[in-house]
Amino acid sequence: MSFNSFGHLFRFSTWGESHGPAIGALVDGCPPGLPLCEADIQPFLDKRRPGTSKFTTQRREPDEVRILSGVFEGRTTGTPISLMIENVDQRSKDYSEVAKAYRPGHADYAYDAKYGFRDYRGGGRSSARETASRVAAGAVARLVIPEVAILGYVSAIGGDAIDPANFDAAEIGNNPFFCPDAAAAARWEKIVDEARLDGSSVGAVVECIATGVPAGWGAPLYAKLDAELASAMMSINAVKGVEIGDGFAAAALRGEQNADPMRPGADGVPEFLANHAGGIAGGIATGQPVHVRVAFKPTSSILIPVETVTRADEQRRREATEIVTKGRHDPCVGIRGVPVVEAMMALVLADQKLMHRGQCG
Repeated sequence: MSFNSFGHLFRFSTWGESHGPAIGALVDGCPPGLPLCEADIQPFLDKRRPGTSKFTTQRREPDEVRILSGVFEGRTTGTPISLMIENVDQRSKDYSEVAKAYRPGHADYAYDAKYGFRDYRGGGRSSARETASRVAAGAVARLVIPEVAILGYVSAIGGDAIDPANFDAAEIGNNPFFCPDAAAAARWEKIVDEARLDGSSVGAVVECIATGVPAGWGAPLYAKLDAELASAMMSINAVKGVEIGDGFAAAALRGEQNADPMRPGADGVPEFLANHAGGIAGGIATGQPVHVRVAFKPTSSILIPVETVTRADEQRRREATEIVTKGRHDPCVGIRGVPVVEAMMALVLADQKLMHRGQCG
C-alpha cells in the first residue's frame, strides 16, 4: 500500500495531483472547540504560493483554501477536517516529453518502476504542488500548540550561507528568499537569477526553530521527537538531508564541546548554557528551542539537456536520449520550502503534545 498519511493522534492525509482538479488534506484528531476558518489558514498558503516573484515558478495559483467539514459555527467539532485547494493554472502540454522519457533526479523512473504507470503531468503526487496541502494542515496544527512559536528561514542558497552575526528576524519578510541576512539576500538575487536565466536551478538550506516547546514532549525510543521531525522533513519533496541541532558538525567535536551545560535556573527549571542538541535529548524535548536544518536539492526540472532513457516499449527496450523539461519551475525550490518546513514542524509538535497528554496527563 502507499502511505499518504502522517502522525499518530493528530493525523493528516493529503490527496490530489499537480494537474488534477484540486489537491487537499484531511486532518483527523484535532481537538474540538478550537476557532478555525479559512482566514486562519490562508496566510500560510500565501507564503508558499507560486508566482510571487521571479525567483519562484510562474505558475499562477491563488491557492485559496476551502474548509469542507469538521467545523461548525467557527469552531472545530472533533471530526475530520477536510481542506480543499483548487488547481486553476495547469499546463499539461508542457509535459509531453516527460511522458516519453524520464527526468533524471525526479521521481519519474521510480514511480514507473513501482507502479508500472504514472501521472507525468507535473509529476503527479511527486510534484512539490502537494506541499500546499501540508501547509494547510499545518495551519490547523498551530491551533493545537499556541504555546509554541515557529520561525523558518533560508540560511543558504547555492552554497552561499548567511552570516549569523547579521541575523535579523525582522528581515525575513522583507525579501523574496525568507532570508534573515540582508547582505546574503542581495547576493542570492544574482545566484538564483543566473541559474534561472541559464535554465538551471540551485539548492538551499532551510532552518526552523520552535520556541516554547515544553520539556517532556517526545518519547525515549520509537517516537523520538527528533526521529519524528527527521521523518517529517525527509517526506518533503526535494529534501535530501536533515540535521537536529549541530547535526553532522557534532561528529567533529569532543564530548565536553558537544555537551549542553546546565546551571540552576528560576522556579527549579535548569538554565542551559548551550544548545548543541537542538532542544532534544534522548528523543525528548528539553525545553530549549527545537532547531532543525533541512537541505533541499536543486530542482530536477531544468531547461538544460540531460542524458536519460525512454520508457520501455512492449519488448522492454529503452533508447538513450536527452530531455529538456519545459514548463514553469522553481529555480530554487528551497525558497518556497520555508512554509512547508514550518508546517511539518507544527504537525509533529501538535501530535507529540497530544501523545504526551495522553500518557502523562
